[in-house]
Amino acid sequence: MEHDDEPVRGLPGPLPAGETILWQGAPHAATLARTALKTRWAAGYFAAFALIGLGQGSIAGALATAGAGLFCLVLLGAFAWGVSRTTVYTLTNRRLVLRIGVALTVCYNLPLKALTAGDLRPLGNGFGDIALSIGGARIGYALLWPHVRPWRLRDPQPMLRAIPDAEAVAARLVRARATIGPIAPVAAAEPTPILIGAAA
Repeated sequence: MEHDDEPVRGLPGPLPAGETILWQGAPHAATLARTALKTRWAAGYFAAFALIGLGQGSIAGALATAGAGLFCLVLLGAFAWGVSRTTVYTLTNRRLVLRIGVALTVCYNLPLKALTAGDLRPLGNGFGDIALSIGGARIGYALLWPHVRPWRLRDPQPMLRAIPDAEAVAARLVRARATIGPIAPVAAAEPTPILIGAAA
């Protein structure tokens, strides 16, 4: 298997002395498909055109549209399953590591001291997305997708996507970041900051 040679699951190398893993997780496939890949929207789109075909008396056209829609949904579901299988988010007391990529695996190390803010978006049933603002170097939007906040093309924000027990993970991330040192306040326009203020 591709990741069998990892010294530590989800990490590119052994943990340095003094570093410990606080949490590991991955996207929930069905929730990722629904929220990031918009499978419900896609299903509605094809269903609408199939109904139009039926309304015009074109049964063959409606069936072809429904078949194309089903094929599209299968592809999106398979991709979401692949993302869930190959992704590992790792929070340590020093960094957040994103091991991502279905076809080509990469690891991004985000030092906790570089995290300046984060936003939690609940998705229902305990799942949620956590978008992160990082100072310093930026990672390209296309390189991060789908683990990136939608539509932030100029200033991409890495995102933990469709993770279970998201509120608890956000709280753990806040505590881990607080041990590193003060955090610069974010702009008032930013929604629902979960990482803000100084270390307790």
